[in-house]
Amino acid sequence: MDIQQQLAIIKKGVDELLLENELIEKLKQNRPLRVKLGFDPTAPDLHLGHAVVLTKMRQLQDLGHHIMFLVGDFTGMIGDPTGKNATRPPLTHEQVKLNAETYTTQAFKILDPEKTEICFNSTWLSELGAAGMLKLAASQTVARMLERDDFSKRFKNNQSISIHEFMYPLLQGYDSVAMRADIELGGTDQKFNLLMGRELQKSHGQATQVVITLPLLVGLDGVNKMSKSLGNYIGIAESATEIFGKVMSISDDLMWTYFDLVSLKTPEEIAELKQAVSNGENPRNVKVQLAMELVTRFHNLTEAEKALADFETKFKRNEIPDDLVLQEVQLATDNIGLGVLLKQAGLVASTSEGSRMIEQGGVKIDGEKISDKNHLLSKGAVFVVQVGKRKFAKLILS
Repeated sequence: MDIQQQLAIIKKGVDELLLENELIEKLKQNRPLRVKLGFDPTAPDLHLGHAVVLTKMRQLQDLGHHIMFLVGDFTGMIGDPTGKNATRPPLTHEQVKLNAETYTTQAFKILDPEKTEICFNSTWLSELGAAGMLKLAASQTVARMLERDDFSKRFKNNQSISIHEFMYPLLQGYDSVAMRADIELGGTDQKFNLLMGRELQKSHGQATQVVITLPLLVGLDGVNKMSKSLGNYIGIAESATEIFGKVMSISDDLMWTYFDLVSLKTPEEIAELKQAVSNGENPRNVKVQLAMELVTRFHNLTEAEKALADFETKFKRNEIPDDLVLQEVQLATDNIGLGVLLKQAGLVASTSEGSRMIEQGGVKIDGEKISDKNHLLSKGAVFVVQVGKRKFAKLILS
């Protein structure tokens, strides 16, 4: 594959590529480039938002480049406040170790394990010692650190910034030095840290890494960044049926963003799908392709086919409209009674009417009749609810 073809794949769905001319020069060297992606194991599970950068890594892996999956077991115990207005609580060594095990297992649902180098930054950061840390800290100024957006905002708002927080970007940057990275990937919220890697590589006499930032994936609600805390996520480790159903619940417009960011289809293939929809193809059929691809990747083809069959049974036979728009219902607690939900979603005039419809067998969730008026639904659930023969709503509980 020539350089321009590689560039088209690398740039697909990318927010920024810094700097493209440097990447071209590296590709001209005709060698596997050392590609770095770091994750601090701050939670036990990965979701589709994490899969955005992992998918880009897989594309680079398929192009023949050397993939380095970095587990931030050292930096995870400091806590990166990126995107937060206050410090993220640091993790214990035991928490980091446990989360790291699930991270690598789930990452291999996307990356080829035989072609992936797993790294732990405690390998080199633990050896820095006090003298090494002070030397690293001396390489940057407080003014430079305050250029980072979240630090700047907190400083202006008289919110506390701990001294150790300034070390985080320096340590992430030093990872690039230790790994001799040619490319580093991250979300748009990681730009400052990624650029720090370039600065430290330069000061250590290394060629600077190319920085690739990717957008933060919008969640199922179509508004907020995908997040487990908001309940608008698709977990990599979720069941095939859950993944399939959640993918099918996203809007037709958002579907194209998911194709760009988490599908392994080429730009040309995606363009063909868009043209097919423009020519009259039902967007639902294209969305099925996306759901099948993701379930196959995270599980296998057999599970994907079963999930499709289950979806068709629940939805097609019950003649549920294809054009339902996903509505967000915010919960005050972790659970909500079905009767209350029907009222809150505007499907019935009152909670008592909702309870009556349930008892009479007039309410279905994902095509299945619910007869228990005390039926509870939990935060994070995504489903289609039907009241009577003609009222439908596609809901996400957050």
